Amino acid sequence: MVSAQSPEYRRHASRKRPPLPVKIVVAGGFGVGKTTTVGSISDSTPLTTEAVMTAAGSGVDDSSLTPEKRTTTVAMDFGSLAIDEGIKLYLFGTPGQDRFGFMWGDLIRGALGALVIVDTRRIEDCFPAVDYFEKAGVPFAIGVNSFPAREHIEQEELRWALAVDQEVPVVEFDARDKVSVRDALLVVLDQSLIIAQAAAPR
Repeated sequence: MVSAQSPEYRRHASRKRPPLPVKIVVAGGFGVGKTTTVGSISDSTPLTTEAVMTAAGSGVDDSSLTPEKRTTTVAMDFGSLAIDEGIKLYLFGTPGQDRFGFMWGDLIRGALGALVIVDTRRIEDCFPAVDYFEKAGVPFAIGVNSFPAREHIEQEELRWALAVDQEVPVVEFDARDKVSVRDALLVVLDQSLIIAQAAAPR
């Protein structure tokens, strides 16, 4: 038996525990900034599955508001972020097109929460993501991406358009800015913890 005062015990006790892995899904419509969000915050080079957009998708993917967009996610984006020594986020970005919706079940499995990104010029593009997470029981927050030409919409008006409860956080952020993305993800974490605590037996 190893004594609590022995060098072996002290070396074992001093070892840092590995950080708690937390899975967050980043979702939304086509071209709203999911890949940019994951890429700007990830500690390491993010994994992306971007493919060049072709003429075959011209009648399917509406890029009229994002004419500079030349690629699209066909599977997922993946990145990670150490919040502190105790928590490490693993970010999974979903593809935005409906035809890749069959992958969502695998992507959200084990997720603590989700950030649904909204482009206020085309709010309807995020309806499928909002509906999906509501039905799946996954806590989520709405992230309004700060596109240069975006339309300003008051939070209450946006909630009404999305038909979400007052308890669902709405946060404005810039997908290109690491600190702004971090703050949005912390809102998702807070929302997930609030819901988990409310559901816990007393």
